[in-house]
Amino acid sequence: MRTQQFVVIGLGRFGSNLALELVGLGYEVLGIDRNEELVQELSDQLTHAVAADATDEEMLKSLGVRNFDCGIVAIGNDIQMSILAAILLKELGIKTVVAKAISLLHGRALEKLGVDRIIYPERDMGIRVAHQLVTPNLLDYIELSKEFSIVEMKVPARMHGKSLGELNTRSRFACSVVALHRGDSLMVAPTAMDQLCEGDIMVIIGGNEKMEQFEHMINEEA
Repeated sequence: MRTQQFVVIGLGRFGSNLALELVGLGYEVLGIDRNEELVQELSDQLTHAVAADATDEEMLKSLGVRNFDCGIVAIGNDIQMSILAAILLKELGIKTVVAKAISLLHGRALEKLGVDRIIYPERDMGIRVAHQLVTPNLLDYIELSKEFSIVEMKVPARMHGKSLGELNTRSRFACSVVALHRGDSLMVAPTAMDQLCEGDIMVIIGGNEKMEQFEHMINEEA
């Protein structure tokens, strides 16, 4: 089976970390940036790294970018270049195009171009940190949409020995515990009879408003 291939345009802090993580996960990554120093630093760590202008269509064609499975536009503050690169990736026929946006207006422009997924790193990180600050047991928070989120939350001492049925998250908070981490083991789709242990990590999905109520309840329990 062919290894999935990614092209990452823009090798700043966000783009380089994303590219390196993809390589670490076993995927092939082509990194493109106009900054030769950045490209040189990453040349031994990425599958391929090229110093070039990502708005040059002929250059992208010569690199075979149209054959990649996913194109990621991770350009920093140059909105015009970000939009032009996204247009070219779409026109070249890449199946999935993902782009970083630095503002809602930038994101709306990318959305109108048909970009498949838009990422707001600063906004998303701000949301995560805010939730973690007010809920000490919250390990991670991902907003799936304006309506739904998924969180990872540590079970506090006062919940030790309680069953998921007793917690009754579905009726009380309209959210579901879809998995439980306990040490090195993962329990997917736990039942109402399964008991919680202090330090377990609950993976919970639900509506944003009710999820906040659940976070407050956990905070009180802690």
